[in-house]
Amino acid sequence: MKKILVLCTGNSCRSQIAEGYLKHFAGSRAEIYSAGVEAHGVNPQAIETMKEDGIDISTQTSNNVDEYRDIDFDFVITVCDNAKERCPFFPSTAKKFHQNFPDPAKATGTEQEIKNQFRQIRNQIKDYCRKFVAENL
Repeated sequence: MKKILVLCTGNSCRSQIAEGYLKHFAGSRAEIYSAGVEAHGVNPQAIETMKEDGIDISTQTSNNVDEYRDIDFDFVITVCDNAKERCPFFPSTAKKFHQNFPDPAKATGTEQEIKNQFRQIRNQIKDYCRKFVAENL
């Protein structure tokens, strides 16, 4: 079984959303982990936005990448430029992938505009995860 780590800055939105979709699309073909170079907690708006698409990430946890140093990952996906630049060295043969997504936690505007920005980014991450699983698992 393949092991996939999704990395972001705070492990609160983008990496949590990606973890949810990768679990959904990969099923039993992979173990999915997400972490941040910091751990900020799972963003409630990310949970709500995923729930709208039928994916429950409410039991996922926000973890620091250091917690996973002893796991031999097959794939490491960074979902923001900051995490790619600050990503610690993993002494493994993991294939590294990078896709920078805008940070929905920085969305501004009315409540509806913020929700729409979360949905837009969620959909971008969903498409990426679907394609990643199809091409790599």
